[in-house]
Amino acid sequence: MANNKQVSGEKFKSKIGGQALIEGIMMLGPEKGAMACRLPDGTVDLEVWDENNGKKAPWYKKTPFIRGCFNFVSSLIKGYKYTMRSAEKQMVEEEKEDDEKKKKLSGSLEIVDGDVQEESAPEKKEDDEKLSKGIFDVVMLIGSFIGVAVALALFIFAPKLIVNFIPGVNRSGILRSLLEGVVKIALFVLYMWLVSLMKDIKRQYMYHGAEHKTIACHEAELPLTVENIRKQSRFHKRCGTSFIFIVLIVGIFVMCFVPKGLVWWQRSLISLCALPLVVSISYECIRLAGTHDNLFTKILSAPGLAMQRITTREPDDSMIEIAIAALTPCIPEDKSEDKW
Repeated sequence: MANNKQVSGEKFKSKIGGQALIEGIMMLGPEKGAMACRLPDGTVDLEVWDENNGKKAPWYKKTPFIRGCFNFVSSLIKGYKYTMRSAEKQMVEEEKEDDEKKKKLSGSLEIVDGDVQEESAPEKKEDDEKLSKGIFDVVMLIGSFIGVAVALALFIFAPKLIVNFIPGVNRSGILRSLLEGVVKIALFVLYMWLVSLMKDIKRQYMYHGAEHKTIACHEAELPLTVENIRKQSRFHKRCGTSFIFIVLIVGIFVMCFVPKGLVWWQRSLISLCALPLVVSISYECIRLAGTHDNLFTKILSAPGLAMQRITTREPDDSMIEIAIAALTPCIPEDKSEDKW
């Protein structure tokens, strides 16, 4: 394998991808997926499940210009699911610590009919936990809907409404599409920068950096140690940030084919309807960027890599340990299954 690598000059590119969570990282491989989280007590919690992203994956996950939408939606669903699970783990551990503190302060004894008996209410506690989890799920579901609504307002409706106020913009459909794209990109960069100022998001961006550096170490075919990973770059061409930028750029070109003279809300509806097409084309573009190193792919990847200076940060060693824990179960025994 080493000889072939030297002769071809090709660098190994892994199929494994990941996402930063709340105090954790999720990795998705060809056969396995894993989520590793750092619990408040300092221990590492690891969950592993089966995936079907390898050679035996269903046709809709492998067919060009069809796989993009399915894989994108699947990634969104899993990203949301395991982000919520990672948040739950932090809350459960904090609740356990609070319960232990309360027991130490007040004890678990109560007086019943003049006798001192030990309090025993496992069923009530279980019901309270179910109620708390149900409330948490509802709150997070509402939050996700609000997040989607804000995203649609900021990146689809707002740019078209803003450009609509520019005099004479409807005379050229291409000019209007370019201006909408510029406003959309500016809003995206501003939004990500403002979000990066939040303390919790800063830590999540550090985990994001740990995810990238660990995958880079795996692709460099080095042992997954903290020392080796620390030396790797935190920027990666297949990052979701790069994918979003490609979506924005492809969206500009697609909207250039929309007839001129339409009002802003009509163009917004067309953007929504064209989103599956834009995502499909963008997915093929990022696959191309992930497998080739040439002038075109470098230009294609440049905006996303630049944006990663905001969305990734250098991690500490404890975060790298989490990334190693999440990545290790996802590496298949058959290396050919892992080739991007």
